Amino acid sequence: METTAALRQALLADRERTLTHLYQRTFPMVRRYVQQHGGTAQDAKDVFHDALITFYEKVVGETLVLSASASTYLVAVCRNLWRQELSRRTRQPLVSLTDEHAEVAEAEVAEQPALSVLEQVERLGARCKDILLAFYYFQQPLEQIATAHQYRTVRSATVQKFKCLERLRTSVRALVATVTN
Repeated sequence: METTAALRQALLADRERTLTHLYQRTFPMVRRYVQQHGGTAQDAKDVFHDALITFYEKVVGETLVLSASASTYLVAVCRNLWRQELSRRTRQPLVSLTDEHAEVAEAEVAEQPALSVLEQVERLGARCKDILLAFYYFQQPLEQIATAHQYRTVRSATVQKFKCLERLRTSVRALVATVTN
């Protein structure tokens, strides 16, 4: 078991190597847990990423006292984050698209090749739309966005904003590719 002080020194001295070592030792356990409980490998990566950020901030900020190994702590945090995600998903179930829906969506895109970025934002879904508009259009601080969307930490809101922005970029790039071809 590592001491918190030794772990902090390792992170400050060589963050990349220390985090890589933690990742290699811990992520397989997290991935297995998430997949056994209804998630995907991508879900496991997202949960682990959030847990690792929280862990790093607490260790470097000297607000964490470990009573177990770092891997045990990270697995426990990931389990809790995954349970919260499953709970959130049951409150807001995902709707599966059928082939018929996909054909209708493709037909709509073909009919309107010059969609605006705002229309692409609308297609991301309510949560992503709210986060991106709050941050970029209304210039709300991430603390306020985190509170409004019930994220535990500001960092979680930051990660979600980044994911939404990446989804927007991907959809705009795909749209531009279809329009130019």
